[in-house]
Amino acid sequence: MTSPAASDTAAVTAAAARRLFVQRFGGEPVGTWSAPGRANLIGEHTDYNDGFVLPFAIQHRTHVALGVRDDGMIRVASTFDDAAVEMPLADLDALFPARRDEIAEWARYPLGVAWALLASGATGAHGIDLAFASSVPVGAGLSSSAAIEGATASALADTWGLDVDRIALAQAGRRAENEAVGAPTGIMDQMASMLGRADAAIFLDCRSLDAQVVDLGFDAAGLDLLVVDTGVSHSHATGGYGERRAACERGAAIMGVPALRDVSVDDLARAEGLMDDVTFRRVRHVVTENQRVLDTVRTLREQGPRAIGGLLVASHASMRDDFEISVPELDTAVDAALAAGAVGARMTGGGFGGAAIALVAHDRVERVTDAVTGAFAASGFTAPTIFTVTPSDGAGRDA
Repeated sequence: MTSPAASDTAAVTAAAARRLFVQRFGGEPVGTWSAPGRANLIGEHTDYNDGFVLPFAIQHRTHVALGVRDDGMIRVASTFDDAAVEMPLADLDALFPARRDEIAEWARYPLGVAWALLASGATGAHGIDLAFASSVPVGAGLSSSAAIEGATASALADTWGLDVDRIALAQAGRRAENEAVGAPTGIMDQMASMLGRADAAIFLDCRSLDAQVVDLGFDAAGLDLLVVDTGVSHSHATGGYGERRAACERGAAIMGVPALRDVSVDDLARAEGLMDDVTFRRVRHVVTENQRVLDTVRTLREQGPRAIGGLLVASHASMRDDFEISVPELDTAVDAALAAGAVGARMTGGGFGGAAIALVAHDRVERVTDAVTGAFAASGFTAPTIFTVTPSDGAGRDA
């Protein structure tokens, strides 16, 4: 199935946030803000290695309704948890990171952003109430977490009158995710959510934070991007993700460089002789994936989106075989989509579950959707949720 019109979905989600605000806090909010999830076209696990990524914001968004308080308290509520969380803003510094486990994980995202902004020198902060609703699928590798962080950061920056740019807000989101939540992610998701542009991807250098807008041209080329949400839940705060990051840091140390960004494809032969097999394969994925991002950007600019299919397929194979973060459901989605005529397909996100993406001609969307659904049924997997995503604008105030 395909997703409803973006404007319709946004209106419904924003209304849900406002309705929750009234139910939980009484009165009306002063405004609503939102931020998108993201799909990553290519560049997986390269961000925390100071590498290159090519994500884009999607039409699915998290909305937050905000009210102002005069007692220095912060209260957060969400449609996906019956319990609201509240505490003095002044207590956030004692809570994070040492006592973060005392707070429900979802609440650590907005509270963590508030903490990160205060820790970065925000002055004039006053109490606030925040009520969240989201259309970003949770656990699908579409960064529902960055959407919460981006919505919160935008709302607080405007309400507290902070003189900060979008990169600083993305950095606050990453700090919240790393330290308040405990997920060792890079900054790709937050930058995509803050900087997104319609019909474009963000080519991001994760070392310098230099970001370039790259036109995708999907519609002009007669293409849709399908997301196949496998329904297999994952969490970046658990072991597999952290183990991969540790392997990358170990590989960089062996090569004598600050990060794997500084290792080229030509260096891999030497690396193989210095490392155990597992560490080498982790390193090889990151190094070749960085090159695939550069090749994809060049191909999009020179030949257009129909020419990037092989790079997407190679990316999935690398994540499956070298980084070992795929699961049978993701492999089935990719294989079935390609067999049904997709231009290219790969898993997206941190792995161990979540979603795959497939670049598909307009007239083959139904065929690919049916093929993937049938392959899941034949394998005894729970039926996937399949929908299109549209490159969309980043975070901001809605009303």
